[in-house]
Amino acid sequence: MIKLYPKGCKIKRKNLFLRQNRSIMTERNRLSQQVKSLRKQYRLTQEGLSYKSGVGLRFVRDLEQGKKTLRMDKVNTVLALFGKELGVVEQVRGGNEL
Repeated sequence: MIKLYPKGCKIKRKNLFLRQNRSIMTERNRLSQQVKSLRKQYRLTQEGLSYKSGVGLRFVRDLEQGKKTLRMDKVNTVLALFGKELGVVEQVRGGNEL
């Protein structure tokens, strides 16, 4: 199947994929936005957060950018500075039940 687009129109498959999976992206970005917000609230730089939590600067940057795969123990180490932690929660919308 050939699709014709106006000249100069740049459509990438990646963008179409992201639109379809926007809800997944939103869930992942909630954590990154929360960490960034907490860091700014406590007036910490990424370097400062990295130093105080004992994780690498690269990890802090990946966390705030919403990287798909992160080690939960390191995320909890960072969140512990703010009195928070990751945990198991009930799904808001209907999911697969056992």
